[in-house]
Amino acid sequence: MDESYSAAWATGSSTRPHILQECPIYEQHRHILRKVSEDVALAEILGTPKGIDALARFLKKSGAFTKTGHPRAEPRAPRWEDEPDPVGEDGWMEDEGWETGEEEEERDE
Repeated sequence: MDESYSAAWATGSSTRPHILQECPIYEQHRHILRKVSEDVALAEILGTPKGIDALARFLKKSGAFTKTGHPRAEPRAPRWEDEPDPVGEDGWMEDEGWETGEEEEERDE
């Protein structure tokens, strides 16, 4: 976590008005809010449909109010390389009965 970001949270200076209107960390994304309210008035941002849409875009792009203070990574499809090794403690692959048909026999009974 960024030190300035965590220090701001620790001191309690990361209020909604601070994050949305003042915090230099998010200045580069504040143009999104200014399209709706030039002075980033909270009543306009939080109290109108256009403001709420802009706020959602601002939050997604900036990562404001997330644990890290940075935008979340885009989700990606799982890859085979990321899966755990299917080899058991004894060095053999876990078969769960699929090779012998044990699982099917148990269901038929």
